[in-house]
Amino acid sequence: MNATVRVSVVALFCLAAAACAKKQEVKPAAAPEAPTTTTAPATTEGAFTPADLQTNACLRTRVIYFDFDKSDIKSEFDNIVACHAKYLRDRPMARMTIEGNTDERGTREYNLGLGERRGNALASALEAAGASADQIKVVSYGEERPVCREHNEGCWHLNRRDNIVYTTE
Repeated sequence: MNATVRVSVVALFCLAAAACAKKQEVKPAAAPEAPTTTTAPATTEGAFTPADLQTNACLRTRVIYFDFDKSDIKSEFDNIVACHAKYLRDRPMARMTIEGNTDERGTREYNLGLGERRGNALASALEAAGASADQIKVVSYGEERPVCREHNEGCWHLNRRDNIVYTTE
């Protein structure tokens, strides 16, 4: 055999071998797995959440009542103050407005001042329990926003109050 025939036979053999070879599927490279982030769970155990404002009985209580011509917070509201202070400590971005109100007795100016003293008394109690002053705003409405319009002691009692209003939960 001459060299040309040998080369042709070898070439044919290679082509035949290549044709008979099993095609291999080319699989795309596996997508890199997303990095798994293993963040430690937030240490919220026992901390209030915004949902608690609707479900927790203590946090749902948002009215503090006062005696006539007084701005001292009665001891019966200590638990309410403690709950709201804890909420503010647990939620540093939370903000509240305390609305100080009075009954209709007294001059308009006096009632605005008394409403402010009542609001400031509650704000001070919350701060003493650990809330930040930056989270609390006090507004006095005096006698302008009564919840009861009758002229008797039962009605006046309802109007002598601080309302806690969360502006940011």
